[in-house]
Amino acid sequence: MEIDLNDLNAFLMVARAKGFRDGARASGGSASGLSEAVRRLETQLGVRLFHRTTRSVVPTEAGQRLLERLGPALTEVQAALDVVDGFRSRPAGTLRINVPVSAARLALPAIVPPFLAAYPEIRLEVLVDDSFVDVLAAGCDAGIRYEERLEKDMIAVPIGPRVQRFATAASPAYLDRCGRPQHPRDLLGHACLRGRFPSGAMPPWEFEREGEVVRIDPSGPLLVQFGAATDLAVDAAIAGSGIIYLFEDWLQPEFDNGRLEPILEPWWQRFSGPFLYYSGRRLLPAPLRAFVDFIKSSGEHL
Repeated sequence: MEIDLNDLNAFLMVARAKGFRDGARASGGSASGLSEAVRRLETQLGVRLFHRTTRSVVPTEAGQRLLERLGPALTEVQAALDVVDGFRSRPAGTLRINVPVSAARLALPAIVPPFLAAYPEIRLEVLVDDSFVDVLAAGCDAGIRYEERLEKDMIAVPIGPRVQRFATAASPAYLDRCGRPQHPRDLLGHACLRGRFPSGAMPPWEFEREGEVVRIDPSGPLLVQFGAATDLAVDAAIAGSGIIYLFEDWLQPEFDNGRLEPILEPWWQRFSGPFLYYSGRRLLPAPLRAFVDFIKSSGEHL
């Protein structure tokens, strides 16, 4: 059976966009063209790949199975083509990376502008996602993760700050009103602004001093999902709603302007910075190779 690669790409685009119109916008084509390609693919395969209604387009069981296997396979095909493209004088093409919000905010701003200036023919797509998805299955070339989140059989390259700390802080007004904690366990008597991951996991607050590690699970008036709502927690802390626990680098501007006051700083726990990671079992696309080389050569200056 000979299947047109363009029809497979059309199916993948519609499945990821969850619709023909959104798929057309993402691909730069037309909804009718995608619809015809999917219809042609379904005819050749002899199975329906989507449940179609006026409001939604959802993969059937067969479509979902195809999607799970097709994404990594087409990514590998594109990688092979990019390797050939790497023989051009300048790397070109699209580089897609999946990153958590913290990396997009704290690691990439110092890296992306000079990289784009050095490689004007590369188009960088940054997908911000705190769900820690499988980057290859999501159609990405690489991801940024912290050490405890790195997957097996992946190559990891340090990116961004190499040592970071989690900081605790509150507004001076809150601390004047409620007192300044002297030990992490004092936080159990304070209003604490918590965060959780999209998975529902809500990590404890960890502190460390002279080998002593303290983990607490405080409560408070606000719970946000890490990511887009993190700044809401910061704003609430500035407004005096309670104590926040977040990356020191994220809060540093508020320390500098005095809107937040650091607390328990001798207890702030250090951890290693993020890593760019990618599969060691696939051909390296030219845009990714350029990005990796750029990170390695300039990392010490970032």
